Amino acid sequence: MEVTIWAWVAFLAVILALLALDLGVFHRNAHAVSVREAAIWTVVWIALSLLFNLSIYYWAGPQPAIEFLTGYLIEYSLSVDNIFVFVLLFSYFRVAAIYQHRVLFWGIIGALIMRGSMILLGAALLERFEWIIYIFGAFLVYTGLRMAFEKEGEAEIHPEGNLLVRFVRRFLPVTREMHGERFFVRVDGRTMATPLFIVLLIVESTDLIFAVDSIPAIFGITRDPFIIFTSNICAILGLRSLYFLLAGVMDQFHYLKAGLAVILTFVGFKMLLPLLSRPFVGSLIEHELHIPNLASLAFIIATLAIAVIASLIRARRLAAAEQPAEVGSR
Repeated sequence: MEVTIWAWVAFLAVILALLALDLGVFHRNAHAVSVREAAIWTVVWIALSLLFNLSIYYWAGPQPAIEFLTGYLIEYSLSVDNIFVFVLLFSYFRVAAIYQHRVLFWGIIGALIMRGSMILLGAALLERFEWIIYIFGAFLVYTGLRMAFEKEGEAEIHPEGNLLVRFVRRFLPVTREMHGERFFVRVDGRTMATPLFIVLLIVESTDLIFAVDSIPAIFGITRDPFIIFTSNICAILGLRSLYFLLAGVMDQFHYLKAGLAVILTFVGFKMLLPLLSRPFVGSLIEHELHIPNLASLAFIIATLAIAVIASLIRARRLAAAEQPAEVGSR
């Protein structure tokens, strides 16, 4: 897809304007985000993303639009995994609900910079070294299998083992207590970081780790840096509202991690398929095998739907099984 520099500038300008409107107007005063507010903002961010997808369709045609939508769904579904970590993180540091939005907001600013850099680097590497796509594919298959066999409860918070946190603590003193929504304070004439800043650092490093999994997955759908970047950013922008909407019910989505594992493994296999089919070209098949993006989109939607529906059915059965026990105990 031919993209001018002005398309990049326009997209970034709109994103920065939306973020400024978000923090400067709608969340000017720190407050606990209600489920109703989170649901409204989730719908808003999804609607804006789909509207942008529609503009790509009219601007560049159906194929780039399918690539954007597929990439957006992959990023958005994988970002749900971040929510598990955020729940543990805010609970571990006892971050009040009133300050959680501020941490996630500035975490997104850092994610914009980090992911943009990683996407440009990945695109440059693939343009020069085509075979790297197979390394990405093998890595995604490994990640998907590891996620599938990961035991429940393995995701724990160990801030003392975070390299970024240890580096900052070496050069910057940290207060023992929170200071409202502030990341830095002046104590006895010297600047000190607050525990809320440590939480922000862990949020940033967590997103970096997840980006290592998710960004290669997008390269399995398209090589277009503009599609990869915009689908990433649109998914990240909706992560905050999705967190406040789902944080209290994440334990009900028991099969979601398994669904994400299937998606990662599938995308990795899609990237490896041309290499795996190469020995049979000319004998059994005429050309290298490829999975069409429309088929990939259908598979991802079906996998997410099955994982969510199965999780809700399981949660309802567990609730029904516990209800007679509670009645009997009374």
